[in-house]
Amino acid sequence: MPEQRQPIEAAGKSLGDLAAAIEARGGPPPVDRWNPALCGHYDMRIAGDGRWFYRGSPIDRPAMVRLFASVLRREPDGSHVLVTPVEKLIIEVERTAFRATELTMAGGKEDRRIGLTLDSGDALIVGRQHPLTVVDMEHGPSPRVAVRFGLEAELDRPLYYELAEIALAEGHDPPGIWSDSAFFPLVP
Repeated sequence: MPEQRQPIEAAGKSLGDLAAAIEARGGPPPVDRWNPALCGHYDMRIAGDGRWFYRGSPIDRPAMVRLFASVLRREPDGSHVLVTPVEKLIIEVERTAFRATELTMAGGKEDRRIGLTLDSGDALIVGRQHPLTVVDMEHGPSPRVAVRFGLEAELDRPLYYELAEIALAEGHDPPGIWSDSAFFPLVP
């Protein structure tokens, strides 16, 4: 059966085209409204680098990863669950559920808009609905963007460095970046 929700790619798209692709795709399944009983732990893990594992083996089919990602949410206690209308299973997430892997921008300073493509096949525009934060971690700063249902995507290091270079050149105090009429500090 062919995949119903093809991944969105930012590469080669203008920010307007990316926003149109996000709008045309529609939203994810309504996992925020599904509240079945907890069925237990599922032997699935999302590693810090974004790779998904089942029973210790990598899941190599991108369409399968995208399917699991579409029914993932974060609970108020911080746990991550795969949820359907009839079951809910806890999975392990080492850092964040997703990775932001591509970046596209339009405009500058207060008029800038930043689009991100995620390893889940989704895309978003950084702004009030998808704020950018930086969390201080043992391995260094972890730049993250809110995705949906409490889930976050960590920006790949080259994307963070690109944004940091712009922030430093613009001279904001604290260093930060504008996107979609909101300012986001790039320091923890």
